[in-house]
Amino acid sequence: MDISVVIPLLDEEESLPELTNWIREVMNRNGFSYEIILVDDGSTDNSWDVIEQLKTSHPNIRGIKFRRNYGKSAALNVGFETAQGNVVITMDADLQDSPDEIPELYRRIVDERFDIISGWKQKRYDPITKTLPTKLFNAATRQMSGIKNLHDFNCGLKAYKKDVVKSIEVYGEMHRYIPVIAKWAGFRRIGEQVVEHRARKYGKTKFGLSRFINGFLDLLSIFFVGKFAKRPMHFFGTMGVLSFFAGMIITIWLIADKLVDISHGVKYRNVTDQPLFYIALVAIIVGFQLFLTGFIAELVSRNSTERNSYQIDRTV
Repeated sequence: MDISVVIPLLDEEESLPELTNWIREVMNRNGFSYEIILVDDGSTDNSWDVIEQLKTSHPNIRGIKFRRNYGKSAALNVGFETAQGNVVITMDADLQDSPDEIPELYRRIVDERFDIISGWKQKRYDPITKTLPTKLFNAATRQMSGIKNLHDFNCGLKAYKKDVVKSIEVYGEMHRYIPVIAKWAGFRRIGEQVVEHRARKYGKTKFGLSRFINGFLDLLSIFFVGKFAKRPMHFFGTMGVLSFFAGMIITIWLIADKLVDISHGVKYRNVTDQPLFYIALVAIIVGFQLFLTGFIAELVSRNSTERNSYQIDRTV
């Protein structure tokens, strides 16, 4: 099979018939073998009834329904597990992503051998209350991830080589960072394509400011887990040792300063009367705790069933 189109959705009953017909027209025009995987993320409208009706006339459609709303990441993860196509394309169900982009996305994965092609909605039809935070979010993600060539990490329209979606796990709010997750998994051929952003035709946006708070916390989680998951002592141990020795050096300096004053008959202050002493004490305690945290994390990591699980590209 050439293409699997994975579409997470929540309360999109009005747009589904138009979207699936559009995808079918594009696929037939280009001679692709394909499947459309619609993942209903706990919709409260008639989305699932629409999917069941579409299935009767569209044999290429596969539907998955959650009992409740788990979020876009969960929907994508289940869609990725189900997908059988050599190229997996994701898009939103609200008709703001154009299926006409599919052939070029497919071509770049197959012919140019990219692992991921991420869409860039260069011209957006969103209010400034959404576009401004998005720009700040993307700038922060570029700096922390090192993926400098992507302008829009959160664009729902992306294309993946099959190996990518079968090698990663998406959870929480991690769908925003799939290129980052893929990079940590060893897939570094990540490209970008300017895509059309269409004005919303049906329904209402699911956007909320809480997404950016959760998204930033998830970015920190990805950065830490991707870099130190198999060697947590390198992070906690380094921070702990630096903090401990900084506290010890300050303490020794305070004691030495007092002894020098005593030897010269100069009036001196007790070590415990100086604010630096308490700063040093906190640094020593925090350093010890960080080192102990690293030691415990190392024990947990070494007993993990996935401690020697690595991404193998190919063998001969």
